[in-house]
Amino acid sequence: MDKGYFKSDTYVTSEDSLGSWRKIYRHNRLYFTLKFINIIFRTRREARKGIYDDKAWEESSFYIFRFIEKSGGRFNISGMSNISVTEEPVLFIANHMSTLETMILPCIISPLRKVTFVVKENLVSHPLFGDVMKSRDPIIVGRTDPRKDLEAVMNGGMELLSRGISIVIFPQSTRNIIFNPSEFNSLGVKLAKKAGVKVVPVALKTDFWGNGKVVKELGPLDSMKTICFRFGEAFDVKGSGKDENQKIIDFIQSSLLEWQEKDSRK
Repeated sequence: MDKGYFKSDTYVTSEDSLGSWRKIYRHNRLYFTLKFINIIFRTRREARKGIYDDKAWEESSFYIFRFIEKSGGRFNISGMSNISVTEEPVLFIANHMSTLETMILPCIISPLRKVTFVVKENLVSHPLFGDVMKSRDPIIVGRTDPRKDLEAVMNGGMELLSRGISIVIFPQSTRNIIFNPSEFNSLGVKLAKKAGVKVVPVALKTDFWGNGKVVKELGPLDSMKTICFRFGEAFDVKGSGKDENQKIIDFIQSSLLEWQEKDSRK
């Protein structure tokens, strides 16, 4: 890895990254909320002006990354060399736990390859996040009609991949701190097979940032929980894709079990 914000395969938050004021910031939800609202309104203005490009997306994502650390968040990111293992576009298929991964994945992936997301329709119509998400040219699904979602992902995905744009897809119907394999559909695997592109499995543990009761994106913080991202080795989809989808599920489950055991020992 020779570009982007992370210069090696792994990144672990250091004490220096947490800052000298970490004892004040830690568990300080007000500090975190004010910083987050500030960046959301700034990026929203930029998107409405048509100046929120890939570079601005990466920079705002990394800005969020840094103030999460200042708020007591500790990152453990591994397997980043797998992001750019091939020059061809890929499908990043991941579990979905919180708002955090949507905000942080751009500063990890986008400097290494052009990427966008599969997102729910209510996100692109959201009064705060809608303009930013629409500027990213995402694939939009409703999550109410599986047949229409399949059509949207297949048609939109083929078009984006043909232009060299990689895609992040969360096969779960909604974000959840509990990973339920039965909710992990095979949309991503089906698209990868049809397009003939590789899959990069991604395991995420982002329960540091909980869901809010009033505003879902402004939930409580728990600095006792490490934020973990793990990118697996890229692979091709063969046959029906059933085995490959199970491979992704196994990768996510084993990673979550390992991380949760580490957190429980703190």
